[in-house]
Formats: sequence, structure tokens, C-alpha cells
Amino acid sequence: MAKKRPQTKAAKAQSAKAQLTDGPIPVVGAREPCPCGSGRRYKACHGRAAAHAVTELVQRPFEGLSGECDWIALRELVPAATAELTLKGGLPDGVPSVTLATVLPMAWPALRRDDGSVLLALQNDTSSGDLSRDLADTLQRALSAEPGNPVAAQRVPADGPRLQDLLDPEAEFAPVVHPGFEFWVPDAENATPEVSASLERANAAAIPTVKLAGADAAYWCETPDKNHLRWVMPHPEEKLLDALARLHSAGTSSLGEGTRLVGSFRAHGLTVPVWDLPSAMRAEDCEKPAAELQERLTAALAVDAPLTGDERRARGGLTNRQVTLS
Repeated sequence: MAKKRPQTKAAKAQSAKAQLTDGPIPVVGAREPCPCGSGRRYKACHGRAAAHAVTELVQRPFEGLSGECDWIALRELVPAATAELTLKGGLPDGVPSVTLATVLPMAWPALRRDDGSVLLALQNDTSSGDLSRDLADTLQRALSAEPGNPVAAQRVPADGPRLQDLLDPEAEFAPVVHPGFEFWVPDAENATPEVSASLERANAAAIPTVKLAGADAAYWCETPDKNHLRWVMPHPEEKLLDALARLHSAGTSSLGEGTRLVGSFRAHGLTVPVWDLPSAMRAEDCEKPAAELQERLTAALAVDAPLTGDERRARGGLTNRQVTLS
């Protein structure tokens, strides 16, 4: 009989790979060895398919959620805000409420409070490239976490649920903008030194921001030199830029004397026009001009005629001043 040859390292790896690939491959860190036993890093092996699957979802992570424009505003524009979330099928036992927050102390992704309620942070860095999937994973872990504990960040499976799978699409999304971050703790005076220090730093850095009452996802903010109105709009980008160019060419794109449309930026698949405002113009002063602008914009969006030469030049100016945040 021929002598049985010992398995080489390569043969052992191939055998391990064969065993693992018979079932699902666990998700690990991008630079860790792939669990399949190939000897390559996860990101260069089975992680490539996971990364590609997530990339398909990046453009509009909040599409299909109630209040998509406000989700984007809370992610990119608003320092301190909260919004109550409604889960499909209701809340689990022991969880009295789930609240979305712009940020949490020490940049926690989520927090299960002592009373069992959950705070989910929106502005944290994410691992997968799909904010909706990352937030859904964090939310699920927060719902089952021990009360009184934060939830740590982790790599998210590419086939995990998204917010659209967990939240009630019919429930109202109603952000509440706060002047500071005292909503972090029920009793700020008795917070730990670490949380108190984080609260003080956050309050000092927050830009005063107000949500307009009469316009969806329009937010006034105050800066040292001038104020601004930043308005997340749901319209397709090309059609919206055409409409704004028509108004700009006609001299009707401003919000009144001393204001001007200065450009726009893209964020999570939607366009956010920005107006410069005089320092004396407060949020309440924007309400009527914003409502009137909305009427003019609605009329301009309904026009299908080709842009005139002046309108094309106005559009070019708007496009040249456009940046992408996501």
C-alpha cells in the first residue's frame, strides 16, 4: 500500500475552505483573514461581494421612509434634534420608546437607557456605505441591549435588514429641533463627568438652527457673519435645477431684500439649495418669503419648455457652485 502523505498547509486551507463554503461565511473586519480559509483578507475575498451588494444601495439610503428630506437634514444640517420612531408591529416588551437623535454623547451609535427606552444616533460614521442598513443593525442591537448601556459600532452584514424593513412607513416623522443636547440625559445635573464634558463641548459647538413651520425640511441657521436657509427638496435634481435657473434668471429666486440663492449641494440622493440671509433675518422672518418662493418654484417645475440662453447661464452658475456631501 502507498504511504499516506501528510496534508500540506495549502491542502489544509483548501479543506477548511471547502468546509466553510458549504455554509454562510461569517462577516469579519475588512483587513482580517477571510473565514473561508483562503489566506486572503476578507475585503479581497468574500468581503468583495458584500461590499458590492451594499454599494448598490448608497444613492438614496432614506428613500421610502416617511420624511426622507428631514432624515437628510438631521443627518447633514441640524446639530441637535430628535424624532420619535414607530416600529412595524409595535415596540418590544420593555422598550417604552425609540427616538432618533442627531448625535449622542461620546459618539455612541445608540443607547439603551435605564428605563429601557432607546436613542439611535444618526450622524455617526458607518461601516457599510448604506446608512439605512447600518442604522437598522444598530437599532436591532439596541432593542435587545441591557438597559443602561450604549451600543458599540460593528461591521454590518450585507444582507441585513434596512430601516425600511423595521419602521412603519405610514407613521409621521416629526423632528424636534433643540437649542442644545440636554435631551441626552433625563437629569443633566446628575450626569457622569464624561457625559457632562461631552454635553458641554457639544453645546459650545452647535450652530443655532430652527426648522421652518410652513415649509417641509427647510432649516434656518445662524453663523457669525450671516444667516442661511438650507432647504432639502424632494424633486429630481435636473428638473429642480432647471426650475431654480428659471427663477434666478427672472430675478425671483431670492427670499427678499438682502438675500440670495448662492448654490446647492447634494446629500444622499437629493438636492439642497442654500440661501444667504442678512444677520438680522431670523427664522420667523423666513416663513412668508419661503411660502411665496415655494409657489413660484411649483410653477417653474411645471414648465417643460427648453431653457433660454439666460436661464442656461443661470443654471451653469448654480451647477458650478454645487458640491456633494455623500
